[in-house]
Parts: sequence; C-alpha cells; structure tokens
Amino acid sequence: MTEFVVDLLGWIGALALLLPYYFVSIGRIDGKSKSFQLSNLVGSFLLIINSLYYGALPSVVVNLVWIAIGSTMLFKMAKQEKKA
Repeated sequence: MTEFVVDLLGWIGALALLLPYYFVSIGRIDGKSKSFQLSNLVGSFLLIINSLYYGALPSVVVNLVWIAIGSTMLFKMAKQEKKA
C-alpha cells in the first residue's frame, strides 16, 4: 500500500469519527443510533490501518477499544430489535 493511500484512509477515518461526533454534539443525530456506531467502527478501522503503517501502537489500541465498544453497542441494538 502506498503512503498516499494510507494517509487518505487515515483522513477518511478521522472524518468518519469526527463528523458524527459533531452531529451528536449539536443534536443532529442520536449517539445511540446505528449510523453513529457504524461510522465509529469504519473510522476506527481505517485509523488502525494508518496507525499500523506508521507504527503508532497506542493509537491502534485506542481504536481497537473503540471498535469493541461500537461492536458491543450494535450487538445490543440488534438484540433489542429482535425482542421488539
């Protein structure tokens, strides 16, 4: 993978985390919505690619935890939908 592609993925990942956070902060989307959780998963995954490429292991760990939280929330949402 070229450095340009890795950088592009990192910037897309950052936007995938920051824009939804901004929208939650201004009340435009719900922090418990599927779209918010999915954007967190995608953003964190892309940032992991970027962080691994550059050897930024603390960032990799933070984003793995972020993915674990988002995955747990999506699993709980799916479980609640089945009950409804």
